Amino acid sequence: MGYRERRSRVDRAVVWQRTGGGADQASVFPDGCMDLIWTEGTLMVAGPDSRAARVRAGAAEFVGVRFAPGAAPAVLGVPAVELLDQRVELDTIVPAATARALLDRVDNAPDRVVALESVAVDLAAAAPSPDPLLTGIAEAMAAGESVAHTAARAGLSARMLHRRSLVAFGYGPKMLARILRFQRALETIRAGTPAAETAALHGYADQAHLSREVRDLGGCTVRSLQPG
Repeated sequence: MGYRERRSRVDRAVVWQRTGGGADQASVFPDGCMDLIWTEGTLMVAGPDSRAARVRAGAAEFVGVRFAPGAAPAVLGVPAVELLDQRVELDTIVPAATARALLDRVDNAPDRVVALESVAVDLAAAAPSPDPLLTGIAEAMAAGESVAHTAARAGLSARMLHRRSLVAFGYGPKMLARILRFQRALETIRAGTPAAETAALHGYADQAHLSREVRDLGGCTVRSLQPG
C-alpha cells in the first residue's frame, strides 16, 4: 500500500492519495479534520471523528482533500456537527445533479488527484470567505492553548464558543482540545519518545492518563503505536 500527500491549492488543506494492497480495513484516528474523498466511482465526505473509525481499505484507490479543523463547513455548506462520525455521499450535501457532474469530472480525469483538487478549489471559490475567528480558534487549540484562554482571546463567552465550535468543528472546544492534544501526542509516540515523557510533554496528568486517552480516542494501546 502506498500513501502520499502534499499541500493543496485550497487554503488550509492537503491532497492525499492511497493505493491498495493493504489490509481490508484500516483505523482512522480522530484529528478534527473533514475530507472530500473519491474512491471507485464514489464521491463522499468524511465528517469529523470523535473516536477511531474503521474504514474499508483493501485494494481500492482513494484520493482525498483533507480540510483543517473548521475549514470544510464553509466550503461544503454544511455544519460539521451534522456529519459527526459519519461518511456520507456528496449528493446528500449538494444537489444530485451537481454531485454527479463533479463525480464524472473526477472519474474521467487522467489524474484523479489533480481533478479532485480542482473540484475542491471550485467549491472553495464559490464559498464564503473563511471566518478568521474560527481559524484563530483552531490554531490556538492546535498549539495547546486552554479553552478558557482561547475563548477570552476570541472575545466569546463559553456558551458562544461551544455553539460556534459545534458548527465549525463538529464538537465542543473541550473535545476539540482533547483530539488535537491526542494528535500531538501520537506524533511524539511514533517518533519513539517513551510514554512517560510523552505524557509530560503534552500536559497529561501521568502516563496512565495518556494511556486512557489513547484507548478512548484511538481504540488501541500506546505500545501498539510505538515504532519497532
